[in-house]
Amino acid sequence: MSMKKIFIIFMLFSISFTGCSMLSPAATPTVEEQATETATSLPPTATTAPTPEPSPTVAQVDYGPTNFPANVNPLTGLPVSDPTRLDRRPISIKIQIFPREDRPPFALALADIVYDYYQNNGLSRFNAIYYGNDAEQVGPVRSGRLFDGEIVRMYKAIFAFGSADKRILKSFFNSNFSDRLVLEGAMNCPPMCRVEPNGANYLVANTKEMGPYIVSKGATNDRQNLDGMKFQFQTPPNGVPGIQIYNRFSISSYNRWDFDQESGRYLRFQDTQEDGGQGEGYAALMDRVTNTQIVADNVVVLLIPHEYAYKSGNSEIVEIKMGDSGVAYAFRDGYAYELKWTRQNPDTIFSLVFPDGTPYSYKPGITFYEVMGTSSSIDKKENGVWRFEIKFP
Repeated sequence: MSMKKIFIIFMLFSISFTGCSMLSPAATPTVEEQATETATSLPPTATTAPTPEPSPTVAQVDYGPTNFPANVNPLTGLPVSDPTRLDRRPISIKIQIFPREDRPPFALALADIVYDYYQNNGLSRFNAIYYGNDAEQVGPVRSGRLFDGEIVRMYKAIFAFGSADKRILKSFFNSNFSDRLVLEGAMNCPPMCRVEPNGANYLVANTKEMGPYIVSKGATNDRQNLDGMKFQFQTPPNGVPGIQIYNRFSISSYNRWDFDQESGRYLRFQDTQEDGGQGEGYAALMDRVTNTQIVADNVVVLLIPHEYAYKSGNSEIVEIKMGDSGVAYAFRDGYAYELKWTRQNPDTIFSLVFPDGTPYSYKPGITFYEVMGTSSSIDKKENGVWRFEIKFP
């Protein structure tokens, strides 16, 4: 080989080596950054939802139903970036879903747990629980119902709502959580203020301001025992297909959850017109703050007795009487499980168990509870489509 050829080969090798050494390595996020992103991120749309599982570099650790580490949210089973955020009570906030023209809601996507239940006159409403995340505007905040008392006691929460019927208010003011009630008033903005996007007059709550507010009124805001939920990343065995869930409260109020294979989560769709129970009249339920579709890692249908505490003409007060146990249907990872919910007393969070008493495991993440009556109709299809329709005795 000639010296000229050797020189050319040497030069080419040198240029290739130098070019490779000049490439800078990609920045690798820390374990805490990856865990935080997993705990708080939501899919921007139903078709571009990211995988909810943590990065492979983050250990998929199962937690609960007791002995949660100080940095793990016992309502989601996920670590938080700042453990001191959990050194407080959860905040329970009433959020409206009707009238339809006032949708989308503010910051519903940032809640850890949401209860969706019948309020009165064929309509439903949310009670959203905030603990691992904060939001400056949550709402629109609306009035309380008797079932909110059950939720506030279980989670030992601060309760923010926009007043209530005088008979319901009497029940709240005579309860053991009366010092943790936050209602709209002339001197409490924050934590609850009025905003007027497009001329509307919405009442919204600031979760960061709730704790300091009740402390200023003489209540405590320390970390509470929130044991009860068991979390596991691996899908439990013996599930049956559960890829679509219809929940119908009336001809006006109905919703649907679709399992999204790409993200491994359920996507929320809400009524857009009267009736529509056979598949028409649905649209994605969005969030006004995050501009994302509402999603859930777990959808759980709870069967609890419903009865009228008061009814006269169009005026009604519904009592959802939660005892110590009942039937539940849980959905995660595209599978459904027939379970039992059980709790020790009204001041503890209920647990889900299989019929033989073995604990059921939630998927780490967000949970939505659809509360239905014990007389409700249930239609289970072999193709994984489930329909629940509330019925009163």
